[in-house]
Parts: sequence; structure tokens; C-alpha cells
Amino acid sequence: MVARRRRRSAGASGLPGAALAPAGTRIDPVLLGLAAACGHDTLSIRPRPRVRVLVTGDELTHTGRPGSGQVRDALGPLLPSLVHTLGGVVADLHHVPDRPADSLADAVRRTPYDSGVIVVTGSTSVGVTDQLRAFLDGDGDARWVVDAVACRPGHPQLLAQLPDGRWILGLPGNPYAALAAAHTLLAPLLTGLAGRPLPALPRIPLAGDTRIAPGRTRLVPVIWDGVTARAVGGHRSAFLRGAALADALAAVPPDWQPCTPVPVISPAG
Repeated sequence: MVARRRRRSAGASGLPGAALAPAGTRIDPVLLGLAAACGHDTLSIRPRPRVRVLVTGDELTHTGRPGSGQVRDALGPLLPSLVHTLGGVVADLHHVPDRPADSLADAVRRTPYDSGVIVVTGSTSVGVTDQLRAFLDGDGDARWVVDAVACRPGHPQLLAQLPDGRWILGLPGNPYAALAAAHTLLAPLLTGLAGRPLPALPRIPLAGDTRIAPGRTRLVPVIWDGVTARAVGGHRSAFLRGAALADALAAVPPDWQPCTPVPVISPAG
């Protein structure tokens, strides 16, 4: 028997001159195969935004169990993986002391200029050791974009742009509050810098006893079976247990009624 060869017409993978994928499409194995099939040896891409992370706090310890008056750093291990999930890449991570008073400003100034985003954890409130707002209003000469968000947890988050064009994003120091704030501000920022549109959030009926926060959207970790979401306990601002067990975060508005749909952010971490 003689094997018959299947012939394909030129341009069968797409119309001549047509785009194979819209701008902002993630490069995955299938898109690479399609590009090769159409004769492209190279692709023009927009690289993942480079992120520098500055973790502040004299009370933080970075190995073992924390002693009296100390808190184990959870955000240093959490953020590199989260940033990658959200579409960026952590170029480096530094721990910054609360004192002297200009330590955070010095750390920002020493951050290489090839980083498009600087993420600062802690130091976003108005306490004696919180330096970020003072730096942005003073020597930083920053353009404020977001100064706090009406959500719980994560209210004292912020976003500003430095004169050199770099973005600086402040996350609360409490781990779950920082996670909620990262999904609120960092995720859209990285999406925009990568040239992608924001995805539409599915709206899922939320069941169970969930407290609302008057005047604020509450971010609650939920188990999601694809039909109904149900809140998971253990999600106070300092604790990650609820988020670790959850499938997603639900954004519960202040006027929410039981079993009505709410926007869902997936995955939670």
C-alpha cells in the first residue's frame, strides 16, 4: 500500500494578514505551536513586570518559631509565588527595619530602575514607625493614585507613581489583609502593565452566615463547587488559615443579602 499524504492549503491556519491572537494574550505551548506552524521564528512579547518587594517591620523573624514580642514573617515567603500567579516576577526581596526613620526611603532609592513595581508590606498606616506615606508625600514626590480602599480587610492599601515612572504599592502588614489588598490593587496593576484586559469576575451565589461590613466590601475566603460559594472560617486580617483552605475570595458588598450572587476572585492565593 502507498501512504497518501494529506495536503494543506497555504493560509489554512488563518487568513492572510490576520492576527493569530490579540495583543495581551499569554504565550502558552499552543500559541507557540500555532506561531511556528504559520512560519514565525520569533515573537514580540511584553515581559512579565519586574517587582521588588520590601518587607518592613522590626518585629518580624524569618526562621523558626517567633519568640515573645516577635511575629514570623509570612509575606516574604508568600509574595514571590503570588506575584508570579498574578503575572509578574519578583526580582528580589529585602527586609527593611522600621528604624532609623529614613530606612524605607533609602531602600526605595537603592531599588534598581529596571523594576517597574515596588511592593512595600507594612508601613502603610499612620503609626509612629509607618514610613511609606511620609516618604511619598515628602522626598518621594509621588503622584497618588489610590489612598486607601473601602474594603475589609486591607483598607490601608495604597498605590502611587514615582517621578521616574515606577509604581509603588503599599500592602498592609497583616498577612490576610495583604493578600486581600494584593488582589485588589496589585493584580490589576500587573495585568495592565502586561497589556492584558482585566478578566470578568464570575458572580456566584454565596451561601451560609457571612457578616457584612457597613460601608465596605468584605473579602471572604470561600469554598466554591462551581455552583455555590460558601464562606470558610479563620480569615481575620492576621490569619491565613481560611484562605489556605479556600478555593477563591468572594467580594461581599455592604448591602449583600444571603444566597445572592457576589463577584468571586479565583484562586484565593
